Amino acid sequence: MLPYISLLVLLLVIIFFGLFIVKQQQIAVVERFGKFRNTRSPGIHLLIPLVDRVAGRVNLRIQQLDVLVETKTKDDVFVQMKVSVQYMVLNTAVFDAFYRLENPQAQITSYVFDTVRAEVPKLRLDDVFEKKDDIANAIKRELEEAMNTYGYGIIKALVTDIDPDDAVKNAMNRINAAEREKVAAEYDGEAERIRIVAKATAEAESKRLQGQGIADQRREIARGLEESVEVLNKVGINSQEASALIVITQHYDTLHAISENTQSNLILMPNSPNAASNMLNELVTSFAVGGEVSKMNSKKSD
Repeated sequence: MLPYISLLVLLLVIIFFGLFIVKQQQIAVVERFGKFRNTRSPGIHLLIPLVDRVAGRVNLRIQQLDVLVETKTKDDVFVQMKVSVQYMVLNTAVFDAFYRLENPQAQITSYVFDTVRAEVPKLRLDDVFEKKDDIANAIKRELEEAMNTYGYGIIKALVTDIDPDDAVKNAMNRINAAEREKVAAEYDGEAERIRIVAKATAEAESKRLQGQGIADQRREIARGLEESVEVLNKVGINSQEASALIVITQHYDTLHAISENTQSNLILMPNSPNAASNMLNELVTSFAVGGEVSKMNSKKSD
C-alpha cells in the first residue's frame, strides 16, 4: 500500500511542479541545471521538477519604445525630437534575444540617440521638418544592423514630433505671417491696378461714344438747318434771312429751356433779338473775311 501512496505523491508533485502553460505569442525558455535546454511554444507542457525549470518567457508581440532626443541643428537651433521604434523578437532567434542582451530598450535608446545626433546637426531647422522621413530611415537602418545580431527585428522607426524652442517657433510664425501679408498686399495691388485700368478703359470708351454722339447730333442739326433753309428759300426768304430766323428761333428755345430748369449752370448771353441778329452778322462777316484771306493766299502761292 505504501509504494502506491509514494507513487501517487510523486505523480502529484510532478503534475503540480512540472506542468506549465505557455500563452499565445510567447516562447518559454527551459533550462536544465542552469543550462539552456530548449524553447516551448504556446500550449501545455511538462518538465522534470528540480531538474528543469522555466528560465523566462519571451514576448513575440510587436513592441514600441518612445525615445525623446534633444539635439542641435546646423543653424544652431535646439530641438527636441520624439522617435518611436517598433520592434519584436525574431521567432528564430529567441536564444539570442534572451541570453545575449540584458536590456534591449536601453540598447535601442542608445542607438537612437547616436543616429539622431549624427544626422540632425547636418540639417537646418526647415530641412529637419522636410526630411524627417530620411532621419527615420537612417535610424531604422542603424538599428537593424545592430539589433538583428541580438535576435531583435526592427519593424519601423518614426519621427513623431519635432519641437523647437518656443522663441524659435514664435519667430517662425512671425516670418510666415509676414510672408502671407506680403503676398496679400501683392494681390491687393494687382486687383487695384486691374480696377484702375478697367475704369480708365470704360471712361475712354464712354468719352469716345459721347464724342461720337455729339458729332452725330451736330451732323443732324446741320442737316436740319440745311433743310430749313431750303424750305424758307422756296417761300421767298433768302439764305441770310432764313439763317437769322433760325438763329432767333433757337435763341428763344434756349431761353425757354433755361427757364424750365432752375438748377441750370448755363452762362446767360445777351438775350435780345438784336443780339441774335448781331451774332449772326458777326458769324457771316467772319466767314466772308476768312474766305477772302484764303483767296489771297491762293493767289500768292500761284
